[in-house]
Amino acid sequence: MFRLLVLLTYLLCAVSATAAGVNTPKKPADPFFGEALYYAYQEEWFAAIARLDTELGQFYELDEPELDSLFHHLGEAEFDVGDFELAYRMHHRGGRAIKAVIEGNVGEEVRNAAIFRLARIFFQKEQPGNALLTVERVSGTVPEKIRDDLAFLRAQILMANGDFPGAAAILAELREAGGLEGFASYNLGIALIRSGKIAEGRRYLDLTGRIVSDEPVVQAIRDKANLVLGYKLMEENDFEGAKEVFDRVRLSGPFSNRALLGSGWADISRGDFEKSLTPWSILIEREITDPAVQEGMLAVPYAYGKLGMFSNAAIRYGEALASFNSEIDKLGASIRSIREGKFLRALVREEVKQDADWVVKLRELPETPETYYLLNLMSSHSFQESLKNYLDLDELRRKLEVWDRDLNAFEEIIALREAYYTPLLPEIDDKFRRLDSKMRLRLEQRDNIGNRLRAMLVAPRPDYLATMEERLFGERIVRLEQIMATRSTGEPGELTERFGRLRGVLDWNIYSQYDQRFTEAHQSLRDLNLVADLLPAQYFSFVRTRQGAVQSYQGYDDTIRRLRIRIKAAKGEVRELMARQGHMLEVMALNELTGRRTRLEEFQVKARFAMADSYDRAIGAQGRKGEGQ
Repeated sequence: MFRLLVLLTYLLCAVSATAAGVNTPKKPADPFFGEALYYAYQEEWFAAIARLDTELGQFYELDEPELDSLFHHLGEAEFDVGDFELAYRMHHRGGRAIKAVIEGNVGEEVRNAAIFRLARIFFQKEQPGNALLTVERVSGTVPEKIRDDLAFLRAQILMANGDFPGAAAILAELREAGGLEGFASYNLGIALIRSGKIAEGRRYLDLTGRIVSDEPVVQAIRDKANLVLGYKLMEENDFEGAKEVFDRVRLSGPFSNRALLGSGWADISRGDFEKSLTPWSILIEREITDPAVQEGMLAVPYAYGKLGMFSNAAIRYGEALASFNSEIDKLGASIRSIREGKFLRALVREEVKQDADWVVKLRELPETPETYYLLNLMSSHSFQESLKNYLDLDELRRKLEVWDRDLNAFEEIIALREAYYTPLLPEIDDKFRRLDSKMRLRLEQRDNIGNRLRAMLVAPRPDYLATMEERLFGERIVRLEQIMATRSTGEPGELTERFGRLRGVLDWNIYSQYDQRFTEAHQSLRDLNLVADLLPAQYFSFVRTRQGAVQSYQGYDDTIRRLRIRIKAAKGEVRELMARQGHMLEVMALNELTGRRTRLEEFQVKARFAMADSYDRAIGAQGRKGEGQ
C-alpha cells in the first residue's frame, strides 16, 4: 500500500504538469491600460480614449472580472477616461464622468479636484454662470497641487460674471503664487480698473510690466500689461507715461507691432513729430499684413507732413497706396482661393502640422495666399476650437478608413487561427480525455486509500501496509504450503515447521514496523493531497484555454458585419460634419478677409487723398520758395 501511494503521487504530479502546460506567472499590470496611458502621455487623446473605452467595455462583460488584470486599476481607469475625454474636448462625456465622481462616495480632495475640472470645462465653454455654481461647491480639503490654480480659476469666473471686487480680493492673495507670476498681478490690475480703482489698477499693471523673467509666457504677459497700460494712459492724455510704458515692450514679442504704433502716436500727441518716425520706421519694415503695420504706413507720411516735408510725405503715401493695392489684390485672390476649397486642404496637410509653428508655416505654401491675413483670426479661441474640431474630424475620417481595412486583416487572422486549431483540437481533446480518465481513476484510488487509513485508526490492519516484496513472499509461502498439503502424509514434517518459521518472520516484520509504516503512509497521503488539490484549478484552466482557442476564431462574423455597418454610417456622418465645420471655417475666414479688405480700401482712399494733398502742398511750397527767390 505504501508503494501504491508513492506511485499515485508520481502519476498525479505528471497529470498536473500536463494539464497545466506551463507554470502560472505572476499577475502583471494590465497591458492595455498601460497602452492607453502611453498614448495619453504622447497627447494622442483619441487613441488613448479608444483603447481605454474598449478595454473597459470588455471588462464590464466578463463573467469573472476579478480575474482580469484591469480589476486592480478599475477606479483609476474610469477616472482617467474622463480626463482623456476632457483633453480631447469631449466636454459632454468628460463632464458626465466628472459629475459621477463628484456625486460618488469619494474623499474631499478627489471630489474638489473633480469640481475644479468641471468648473474649468464650463469656463472654457464660455458658461460663466454654470462655472460659478460649480466652483462654489468646493468645500473641505483642496489638493495642494491645484490650490492656487483653483483660486485663480475662481477669480477668472468672478470676473466673467462681473464681480470684479471679489476677483480682486482673490487675486491679491495670489501675487506671489508659484506658476502664476505675472498672470495674477495682470488680472488684478484689470479687475481693479473695472472696479473703479483706476490708480491702484494702473499700479499693478505697471508692476506686471516691470517683471524680470526669462520665461517666454511671463515675458508675454509682461508685454501685454505694458501694452494695455500704455493705451490706458493714452486715453487719460498721459502721453509721457504712455511713451515710457510702450518702450518697455520687447521688439520681438507678439505685442511689439501695436506697441511701436502706440509709441509713435504718443510722440505725435506730445508734438514730437520727428521722434515718432523712429518707432514707425521700424514698424513699417515688418510684415505688411499686420493691421498695425498698415496703419503705420499711413502714419509715417502723416508725420512727414506735420514736419513740412510734403515731398517725402507724398512719396510715402504713394508707396503706401501701391502696397495697399497689392494687398487688396492678394485678399481678392485669397477669397477666391477659399471659395475653391484650397484653404481647407492646406489646413490638413500632414507635413505642415508636424511643425509646432504650423499656422505660420502655412504662409510659405504658394497655394494658400489666404493665410497671409488669417494669423490673427487663426490665433483666436473661437477659430482654434472650430479648427481643432475640423482637424479631429479629418483624423477620424482617416481612422475610419484604416479601421475598415483592418477588418479585412482581422478576418484573415481569424481564418488563419481556424486553419491552425481545427486539425489540432481533436487530437488534444482525445489525449485530454485519456488523461482525464487516468486522473479520475487515481483520485478514486486515493480516496479508497484515505478511507482505509481512517478505518485503520480504529481497527489496525498491519497486513494493509505490507510491501510488494512481502506480499509476493507471503503468496509464495501459501503456494508452497498448498503443494505440501497435497503431498502430506498427515504428520507435520520439517518443511512445515520451516514454513511456519518463515511466516513468523514475515509477520514479525510487518507488525513490528506497523507504526512507522502507518506514519509514512499518512505523510505520503498528505503529499498526494497537495498535488490532487491543484487538479481542479488546472482542469478548469485547460477548459478555459480550450474555450479560448475555439473562441479566438468563432463568433466574429456577426460582430465584424455590425462593425462594417457602423463604420460605413460613421463615414457618412463624418463627411457631413466635416462639410459643415469646413463651411464654418471658410465663412469665418471670408468674413475676416472681407473686413481686412474693407479696411484696406478705406486706407487706400485716405492714402490717395492724402497723397494728392501732399503733392499740392509740395507744389505750393515749391512755388512759394521760387517766388521768394
